[in-house]
Amino acid sequence: MSRQHETLRDRPKSLGFGNPSQPGRIEKPQNSSQAVNRLLAYLSPFRFRLWIVFFLVVIYSLLGLAGPYLMGVAIDRFMVKKNVIGLEIISFSLLLVYVCYNLFQLVSGWIIAKVSQTSLKQLSGDLFGHIQTLPVSYFDRNPAGGLMSRLTIDVDAINQAVSQNVTTMLASIISLVGIIIAMFMLDAWLAITSLFVIPILFWFTQFVARYTRKGFRELQKQLGEMNSVMEESISGLRVIKAFRRNDEVIDTFRIENNKVFKASVYANSYSMLLMPLTNVLGNLFIIVIAAFGGWLALKGLVTVGVIASFIIYGQNFIQPLRQLATMYNTIQSALAGSERIFEILDIPSEVDVTGITVPKTLAGAIRFDHVSFGYQKGVSVVKDMTFDAEPGKTIALVGPTGAGKTTIINLLTRFYEISSGVITIAGKDIRDYSKADLRRKIGLVLQDTFLFSGTVLENIRFGRLDATDSECHQAAKLAEADEFIRQLPEGYNTILLERAGNLSQGQRQLLAITRVILANPEILILDEATSSVDTRTELRIQKALLTLMKGRTSFVIAHRLSTIRDADQVLVIDRGTIVEKGTHRELLDHEGMYYDLYISQFKGLAI
Repeated sequence: MSRQHETLRDRPKSLGFGNPSQPGRIEKPQNSSQAVNRLLAYLSPFRFRLWIVFFLVVIYSLLGLAGPYLMGVAIDRFMVKKNVIGLEIISFSLLLVYVCYNLFQLVSGWIIAKVSQTSLKQLSGDLFGHIQTLPVSYFDRNPAGGLMSRLTIDVDAINQAVSQNVTTMLASIISLVGIIIAMFMLDAWLAITSLFVIPILFWFTQFVARYTRKGFRELQKQLGEMNSVMEESISGLRVIKAFRRNDEVIDTFRIENNKVFKASVYANSYSMLLMPLTNVLGNLFIIVIAAFGGWLALKGLVTVGVIASFIIYGQNFIQPLRQLATMYNTIQSALAGSERIFEILDIPSEVDVTGITVPKTLAGAIRFDHVSFGYQKGVSVVKDMTFDAEPGKTIALVGPTGAGKTTIINLLTRFYEISSGVITIAGKDIRDYSKADLRRKIGLVLQDTFLFSGTVLENIRFGRLDATDSECHQAAKLAEADEFIRQLPEGYNTILLERAGNLSQGQRQLLAITRVILANPEILILDEATSSVDTRTELRIQKALLTLMKGRTSFVIAHRLSTIRDADQVLVIDRGTIVEKGTHRELLDHEGMYYDLYISQFKGLAI
């Protein structure tokens, strides 16, 4: 049962949310040091710029510490003594300090943003390029959604950590340490008194931050489930309407929406609590300093300017503390995301050879010689299979679903490598050819047609990028596609939506066939190529395909047996073995498995 047919309310709650790449799930890396080292390798070409950023961060952090000190100096030395000239000088100094502070912060942010984006562009390029080299078997075991999350969510998490949080974290640490040192330099007793408030401040900040993180993790999880319901409902809208399940879907959405509401209230309540609570604790910090500092001032042990500096430092102490609390999970998620990216980069690429160049004309018999293969170890899908396909002949592969017909094609195209035996073309093992050269000689039309976003002409030209417009038009005429293409709003320049959603299934199949005709392959593979078109269109396509297959070795997989009557040889596959072979008429006269399949489709009709 497909996901669109299953009851939305009863679908497993774990569906789609066990993926570690789901948004909102904050993970910790398994090996932080290794993840950091590999990320640093992408940053190493910008070592000099990073050192500049480091020094700028140190400078503007120290400038931020200089402001409160100068304020205290202004009070003690100039305001008390009513020295106007001194106040003017100190005011100008404060202005210069804060201008330089913001300027250095701006420059460091610009440099780190450029460095991070350049390095992440390289990382994303490496990841995407490596995915293109992975064997087809990898994509059978790993859904596209997981790969997309690595290219988007994980890369974005690293981007946030590198471009924003790294400099902020460094500045926050320098500020915290600098504030404590500055306070001890101003007055040791006031500094010691402040240290009693700092642990309380840390504890409350961590307490609130922990529940805030928990709330937002749950919120993101519930948002993901609600989005999944919406996606399923929109994608399966026709099924929902056909089975009159609108009310059930609305109820399911209301349930998920209510969960989002509760999680949002919980998360935002704690989130809003963090600010006033830290402000209260910050005010407590100031009250303690003001009270004890005032007592020291009355005793003549400290000046008013020192107390003012302490109060400003106390106010400035809150912000970096809050930033460190909120940055921890972001950095952890970035490191976990980098591990998932490097997991893919560590997967070996598809093995290929370049020893023998495929001849310009790949002519000769194709032979499967005692070929065996299984997708899983110990489970054979193709068992000791032997047959010959003579040059220019059409071989039809027939059999029940799961018999191994498509697997034979996968082995011929080397999407998978055989477990034992050998496949040869003109006496040469196909494993001696590079896969790219071999596949260039093979034209493939699958039942599940895939077209890219872009114009109709661009999708046709995908079969041969150097083809002219007229050659594309001629290929469309041979595939009986030219007529419907010209009726589209912009003809050959019509933009196809995602997965060609603005075309019918039959039209998509016609474009796929056009693409193969343009490629002009020497070996043709048709896997249910006409299964998605009406009978009238099927006859037109078959006429075009007969012209295309002339002089080419062709393999045709078909459940509709009427499409293979003219095949030179029919192989009946069952459970990975060839149980019958011969021409259409010979197999009917034999009255075996092929006869039973044919009769079941055309019962009561003349054969």
